[in-house]
Amino acid sequence: MALNDPRLSGPKFSSTQRSSNLFLASWSFLRRYPVIPGVVLLTVAVAAIFAGQLAPQGYIDGNLRERNTPPAWIADGSSEHFLGTDQIGRDLLGRIIYGARVTALVSSVALLTGTVVGTLLGLIAGYYGGWADEAIMRLVDIWLAMPFILIALIVAVVIGQSVTTIIGLLALAAWSAFVRNIRAEVLSLKTRDYVALSQISGASTIRILFKHIIPGVSGIILVIASLQVGSLILSEATLSYLGAGIPGPTPAWGLMVSEGQKYISTSWWLSVFPGGAIFLVVMAFNFLGDWLRDRFDPRLSQQQ
Repeated sequence: MALNDPRLSGPKFSSTQRSSNLFLASWSFLRRYPVIPGVVLLTVAVAAIFAGQLAPQGYIDGNLRERNTPPAWIADGSSEHFLGTDQIGRDLLGRIIYGARVTALVSSVALLTGTVVGTLLGLIAGYYGGWADEAIMRLVDIWLAMPFILIALIVAVVIGQSVTTIIGLLALAAWSAFVRNIRAEVLSLKTRDYVALSQISGASTIRILFKHIIPGVSGIILVIASLQVGSLILSEATLSYLGAGIPGPTPAWGLMVSEGQKYISTSWWLSVFPGGAIFLVVMAFNFLGDWLRDRFDPRLSQQQ
């Protein structure tokens, strides 16, 4: 048989087949890993950290002569203001970038506080049981039955609007989701043989909690936290929209949507672009939370 016999060479694929295989491989990779949500969240994180360097203009300085300038790609738009300007001539892109910093700061501090408090209460309720469990769970039931928006409005009127106030309110909104889920997981973990052996060997409660219980619930803590971020961002935007959130001229996305609603028929970009930022970030965190849930719970793994 000749060395150049075509039967000796491997299978040949046309350019169309190679493109199809590349597309399928890329699609499988995107389904397996949260690439797109990761890119969105990384972009927001970079914008929050380097807002001063990335924002084309400051978030507070405006020019009344340039108020309600359309985005750059629309007629009468300006290349100096890519997303246009608001009702008092402030650059909209710069305010959205600085708004990412405000959103990241408020949601991260509130989430950390809610995670610590909710995890601690969930561990106590699940591990000790008895009256402690009953008291904590009734507290959760009472809190969930209370209208959070109404409470936030009352607090904003009595105490006043500030970043500290909104962080405290969002922390109150975050803790209850951790308590119930962690309590249920701890009730299951504390019946495991390795926990019983640790108790028999004389290990202290603190050692058992930190060595056996907390590592067992770390996955569910991470999943709940990732899902709660989206809810906290929406809550902050809702409170800012209602006038009970972060006061102006601080560029909160919800406040920007609220300020732009009066001009929605003529200057739609004032509300659409901040609202789009809220939508993208919340969806990214929701997709990331779903991926983490599938990752840490084999029963919910998607069939690949």
